[in-house]
Amino acid sequence: MSDYQVPALTVMSLAILNGLITSVILETIILSRQMILSIAFKTALGMSFISMVAMEISMNATDLILVGEAKLNIWVIPIMLFTGFITPLPYNYWRLKVYGRACH
Repeated sequence: MSDYQVPALTVMSLAILNGLITSVILETIILSRQMILSIAFKTALGMSFISMVAMEISMNATDLILVGEAKLNIWVIPIMLFTGFITPLPYNYWRLKVYGRACH
């Protein structure tokens, strides 16, 4: 085994990218039951991209702050889930009030 460590920013960037890709794929699959696949994909991209990015960044930052590195520990998961839920709420609330429609 080598002693090479991947920088925390790289690990966090990959985690954010994977979270976004997974979310868009899942939303596209769900929406494709109601609309054409290409429209479902465009809708999934536009639905909640900002709140997804905010959630992923806050969850990864919480992990980095509490653990000290980009390493997932079981005890930090509930805290990460809480911060990931709370962080996009102001944006989602604002969007609902201003545009009269939800992000999800």
